[in-house]
Parts: sequence; structure tokens; C-alpha cells
Amino acid sequence: MIVDAQNVKSTDTAEQKGYDGGKQVSGIKRYIAADSNGLPHALEVTTANITDRAGALQAFARHQYALGQVKNVLADGNYAGEPFAATVKDLVARRLYARR
Repeated sequence: MIVDAQNVKSTDTAEQKGYDGGKQVSGIKRYIAADSNGLPHALEVTTANITDRAGALQAFARHQYALGQVKNVLADGNYAGEPFAATVKDLVARRLYARR
């Protein structure tokens, strides 16, 4: 599964938006986790101030039922870190255990 995020600028009148200081974008952020065929397995939309790791974990937790066949997660440097990897592994393992 491949995971990534995209910042989307929103208008000044949007009710919910945040500011991503890294990319200097005010708006929302979309997260998608797709398999190698491009089929989505997890989606999430947050305000732009949420980190890529936190948003991806929200997507994985929300769509945990769709992660039963996941063996690897590919991500760029924004998702680095042992806490992120351990949480993803735990979410996938819980799903595999629940299927038995």
C-alpha cells in the first residue's frame, strides 16, 4: 500500500481550514492509501495543520477493515519514525487477528 497527502487551498470563507507551515498553504489536506493497482483502501480529509503522520493514522484507523491484506506500507520521508511504523503495524495486526 502506498500512502501520501495533498494540500488543497480553500477559500477565505471555508468554515474548517488550517495552515500548513511547511508548504505555506491555508486549507485542507487529503490523505489516500492505495494499492499498487491504484485502488484506494483508506481516505481521510483534515484541516491542513494536521501532520501527514497523524492524518494517515486517522485514515488507517477509520478504514481498518480494509487493511487485512496489507503486507507493506510505502511512504515518503514525512511518515518516517518508529512510532508511526509501530502504530501502522498494530492497526494491521489487529485487523488480521480479528479476521480469525
